Amino acid sequence: MTTLIVTGGAGFIGSNFIRYWLSNHPNDTVVNYDLLTYAGNLESLRDVEKAHSASYRFVLGDIGNEQLLRHLFEELNPDYIVNFAAESHNSRAVVDPELFLRTNVLGTQALLQAAKETTRPRVHHVSTCEVYGDLPLESDESFSESSPYLPRTPYNASKACADLVVRAYADTFGLPVTISNCSNNFGPYQFPEKVIPHFVIKGLSGQKMPLFKSSNHKREWLHVTDHCRAIELILTKGEVGKTYNVGSGVELDIEAIADKVISVLKLDPSCKEYVPDRPGHDRRYLLDSTRIKTELGWQPSENIDAQLEETILWYRDNQSWWRPLIEKMKIDESQWANAKTASR
Repeated sequence: MTTLIVTGGAGFIGSNFIRYWLSNHPNDTVVNYDLLTYAGNLESLRDVEKAHSASYRFVLGDIGNEQLLRHLFEELNPDYIVNFAAESHNSRAVVDPELFLRTNVLGTQALLQAAKETTRPRVHHVSTCEVYGDLPLESDESFSESSPYLPRTPYNASKACADLVVRAYADTFGLPVTISNCSNNFGPYQFPEKVIPHFVIKGLSGQKMPLFKSSNHKREWLHVTDHCRAIELILTKGEVGKTYNVGSGVELDIEAIADKVISVLKLDPSCKEYVPDRPGHDRRYLLDSTRIKTELGWQPSENIDAQLEETILWYRDNQSWWRPLIEKMKIDESQWANAKTASR
């Protein structure tokens, strides 16, 4: 029997990973370690808690609390730690960059130090494609695992720093680690500040969907379950010390996402409005995922269009999950224009 500690397990990807892992490894033990900040939601795991009551446990804690982490590692002697804990919304990082550096960098360091000083479990760190910077819109370029780190926003920089700290603990202290850099995820249980649930909620509420003016900027999209499968393979077959890019190869701009929401929900096409770009708005991300495909046999799902429709309908049909979260959304995407005006 394997024991996993999942940090940030009450968030979007973390909760989906816990559900995926216990569905496929029901005899394992999974401990969800989460501080339950605004985006952490235990309601996302009520079904898991009921179905796997003997295998699932929740511990309230901060990733920066090294003493608590040490106690937990010594008590449980985990085989794996999977680190999802992070502040992750670029717009919030513009408003409060210190929070992102404190959680994403110093929190990751505290986690690694606790692992180093106790049972030295295998640590998998979940990162993002955004550490590499951005690419020209019209190009054939993509980011490989050897691409230089050129982050352009406080969030991107905090994740890039965290990746470097993870590598340093591997090289200096011999801590067994792996890293994955993933493209934009979508799926159920994503906090409604993110673009797909945000657009669905706006559309269902009869409000305008806010699109950044540079609405042709592209992102590579991957369903969260495909990401969970990739992490499973990295844990069970991946080579310690390696980084793995995880992407679908499917690029969509924000216009395509908005139009998909409009089509699935049968909304008026006029429900789109354009707002000023966020500072540091990246143009395009695309990952070269050759390594994980050739070395570990991972492949993304083929029908992303069907997955997008399924996701949009999930938010339409699960309003009881997201309605209590609306009051936690405090970022006004139009504020960049106001900030620029005030600074003149």
